[in-house]
Amino acid sequence: MSTVMAQGTFDLLHPGHIKYLEKSSSLGDKLVVVIARDSRVKDRKNLAFTEKERRKIIQGLEAVDEAILGSEGDIYSTVQEVDPDIITIGYDQDHSKSKVKKMAEDAVSGEVKVERIDSSTGHSSSDIKQKLCDQI
Repeated sequence: MSTVMAQGTFDLLHPGHIKYLEKSSSLGDKLVVVIARDSRVKDRKNLAFTEKERRKIIQGLEAVDEAILGSEGDIYSTVQEVDPDIITIGYDQDHSKSKVKKMAEDAVSGEVKVERIDSSTGHSSSDIKQKLCDQI
């Protein structure tokens, strides 16, 4: 059984998130989604939902087998916990595939594939929030 790990903040769920998670799910047998902790989100004062609420929302999606909260400290300790065969990176996530691969393989002492998922739909949580603020 192959495990795929996806990660993100997922504050305002939009079509790009759904596409990212569905494509991630199609790469393996089990999709584990790691939700960014509130304390690790750069712009946390503008979060619409708490980490627990975001985890519950993501857990409710058909493509997701398990949603967990990421680590408060070492962000890579979660990789050890999940022990994925594949890690997916969203099109807008600023992570180097080679750096993620090295970190993951060091964490689990085995081979981990890293896939960048093209899930662009023209939506972003930041843009959605800005449009909402502009309408007020």
